Amino acid sequence: MFSHGIMPPLMFGGMICFMLAGFPVAFSLVAVGLFFGTLGILTDHFHPSFLQALPFRFYGIISNDLLLAIPFFTFMGAILERCGLAEDLLEGTGKLFGKIPGGLAYAVIIVGAILGAITGTVAASVIAMGVISLPVMMRYGYDQKLATGVIAASGTITQLIPPSLVLIVLAEQLGKPVGDMYLGAIGPSILQVLLFLAYVLVLSFIKPSSMPPLPPEAIGEGGWPLIRQVLWGMVPSIVLIALVLGTLALGLATPTEAGAMGAVGAIVLAALHRRLTWPLIRQAMASTMRLTAMVVFILIGATVFSLVFQGMDGSRWIEHLLSQLPGGRVGFLVFVNVFVFFIAFFLDFFEIAFIIIPLLVPVAVKLDINLIWFGVLLCVNMQTAFMHPPFGFALFYLRGIAPPSIRTSQIYWGAIPWLAMQLILVVIVIMWPESVTYWIGGGPTVDPAHIELNLPSADLPPLDMEPPKF
Repeated sequence: MFSHGIMPPLMFGGMICFMLAGFPVAFSLVAVGLFFGTLGILTDHFHPSFLQALPFRFYGIISNDLLLAIPFFTFMGAILERCGLAEDLLEGTGKLFGKIPGGLAYAVIIVGAILGAITGTVAASVIAMGVISLPVMMRYGYDQKLATGVIAASGTITQLIPPSLVLIVLAEQLGKPVGDMYLGAIGPSILQVLLFLAYVLVLSFIKPSSMPPLPPEAIGEGGWPLIRQVLWGMVPSIVLIALVLGTLALGLATPTEAGAMGAVGAIVLAALHRRLTWPLIRQAMASTMRLTAMVVFILIGATVFSLVFQGMDGSRWIEHLLSQLPGGRVGFLVFVNVFVFFIAFFLDFFEIAFIIIPLLVPVAVKLDINLIWFGVLLCVNMQTAFMHPPFGFALFYLRGIAPPSIRTSQIYWGAIPWLAMQLILVVIVIMWPESVTYWIGGGPTVDPAHIELNLPSADLPPLDMEPPKF
């Protein structure tokens, strides 16, 4: 009834249709996997013994120590985001840059990068930045498109800046150390921030009326009280993030241990600011529980789908499809990035990481592509999932907290220049792989062709080749 080669594309298409219909992703993956597994057994395209591996796969997910880093880092970000550090940072940094055109925009980008490293989630960053800075920017005459665009973009940097949850998930799917993924993301993170700052600088010369400086009465006296306020809000958080990432990069701690240390450090910082309360801890634990449960259920669903898909020789179908693209490695990279850009209209980054990435890894390995660089490149691309109208989640979050006077169309138009800069970064990372690989300590390399094995000669007794006499 069914030819052998038609089952994998039918299964992949069925998964897309389920998700477009709006069903929960985890349950859609399980339903599609089990349905096509049953269909494959009935049509003799799938052996039932594959399904016997499901319990072992489920146990492997639950017992994976690496995934424990997700709740730890999520809890750390939730504590720091709710204890008022963002308000201190934005208020002080806004006054510090307030005398120049675009000063508030510079402050939003810089604080967004720091807050992204603290919170680890785009929703928390965008909502925090929007609630704090959007009313101030509107009050002092900032253009609506610029204000909403810079807030959404600065919150989206969270995707890329370590200790991003996306990088943890990608490292697990690629089979690479989380520390290397973090080190590889440092260069693109810096480039992304510099691109955003450069855009504001150019715009401040071209159209200064869209981003006027703050009046003197809004800045206050300045001087050392102001600098001390900025440092008090910035330095402890940076020290904590540096400590967490430093122990990972030096190999002194596993991602789970570093995450646990970060969670304890966040509690200490909240206590130092005299903002540690039981409701704060309870809210942080609740948000951590929701996110962790979502990740685990999506991963279980993806495991069911991928097991049946591989049993149908779906991985071989994907490998044949992508390895035959014109242009070799370049053609593969162009296709993958265009595909991820458009599939991100409909799928979250967790869903892309758990469903799409495992299908791409064998082809990337066959084409001799550095998987750390490949993972960071995909992470840069998946930033755009939060920014492109009309589906970008960062725009939804901003719409939810923006006043009615800001039209939805203004938010969408304001996102386009920042989306273009994210795509520019994708091109930069493709054209300049050293922006990722430079930060990864690869250690000394050895050419196998020049290895000489000098073994000492041994004086062995002569062999007696005569047959034994009986």
